Amino acid sequence: MITKYQCLIDPKERNKMKKYLYIYLTVISLAVNAQRPDPVPAQSQRILIMNGVAHIGNGNVIENSAIGFENGKLTLVADATVIRLDKSKFDKVIDAQGKHIYPGLIECNSTLGLTEIDMVRSTVDNFEVGDMNPNVRSLIAYNSDSRIIPTVRSNGVLLAQIVPSGGTISGQSSVVQLDAWNWEDAAYKTDEGIHLNWPRMYISKGGNAEPEEAQRTKIQRQLNDLQLYFDEAKAYSLTSPSTLASALGAESKLTTDQNLKFESMRGLFNGTKSLYVHCDYVKEMVSAISMADKFGIRLVIVGGGDAYRITDLLKSKNVAIILGRTHSLPPREDDDVDLQYKLPAILSKAGINYTISMDGSWQGRNLAFNAGTSAAYGLTKEEALMSITLNAAKILGISTTAGSLETGKDATLIISSGDVLDMKSNHVESAFINGREISVDNFQKQLNQTYKTKYGIKK
Repeated sequence: MITKYQCLIDPKERNKMKKYLYIYLTVISLAVNAQRPDPVPAQSQRILIMNGVAHIGNGNVIENSAIGFENGKLTLVADATVIRLDKSKFDKVIDAQGKHIYPGLIECNSTLGLTEIDMVRSTVDNFEVGDMNPNVRSLIAYNSDSRIIPTVRSNGVLLAQIVPSGGTISGQSSVVQLDAWNWEDAAYKTDEGIHLNWPRMYISKGGNAEPEEAQRTKIQRQLNDLQLYFDEAKAYSLTSPSTLASALGAESKLTTDQNLKFESMRGLFNGTKSLYVHCDYVKEMVSAISMADKFGIRLVIVGGGDAYRITDLLKSKNVAIILGRTHSLPPREDDDVDLQYKLPAILSKAGINYTISMDGSWQGRNLAFNAGTSAAYGLTKEEALMSITLNAAKILGISTTAGSLETGKDATLIISSGDVLDMKSNHVESAFINGREISVDNFQKQLNQTYKTKYGIKK
């Protein structure tokens, strides 16, 4: 029976609405059936891992290792063949014979936990309205319940830099550990840097392009505006909070007259925050280096496709690089087809600190394999591992606690039955974050097991 209200709706529109409703219900059902494993409590047992091949993360390897940790910290990293060890001092002993032990991998420049389904706007929270948003904090938008997180960490990624995007100054990034009930628990290093999308300095020659002089004028205006903004932020940073309080009166709480945007940039000028500039071409990088040098800001280039062209400048200015995916095409038609594969080795030989990133959310699951490809194009396997562990930790300012298997650092590590950098043999069997053994299960593994059971497949 057709009601009078249904008659008011065009049949084509009604079918379209049904289609959207079906998609919506499908997405909801998947979300319900794919809950991430519960975070685990703090480490309570003293754990010892024996006989595994330990890849320290700093280039060294221990073929037969003994790794112990308690209260979330590594207390023993040694060659099991040359030490006398009392196993009774440990509550749990894990035999890793024939397996490989690695520091937890670190994903930089990620939107993990900020984007879930690209086509569903309510699940995308990685950018804000406006052009200059240094006060925006990506951390408070981080969704620790994201079903993508278990997929990423099941391939060894245990720490991630959560990065905002959009506008000219996107906001502040933070480092999170990937096993937490909420963003407060996930926070590993808070508001460690500000992200700037450098103005595109490319002059288009296409048929529909603006006149060249107009393009140059536009670029120069953008650079001037950016320079002025940093001049004002620098001037603001020279006024201490106590001076502001004095100027506003003893009863002031520094709320009405405080410039939140410039306040968030104070760390750039006192050295507590890094400036992450997103750009690829030589002109852009040179211009960004010049500005950072003027203001005394610690600079990290994100992207850096042309970095191989200015290695001497990058080295002399101590600029680190967060490269994009190595599994991608070169930017120019006349570039070597394997340029992206060789780029990490070129930077390594030039003495430039760099890391590899995936520039996305779920793409982080392939981080180790992108690093592994660079091992076939000039890097050793241990150098490739270092690029996504200790190198990344140094860039993010967390190398005193993460990035390598060394006593005193956090017990954040993985155990794989194969080579973690090789997509054919890698199989992460166990993972620990601050000594807590976390689940390495994910939605894809659950589906695999479901359909193997359905069709009677035993392997």
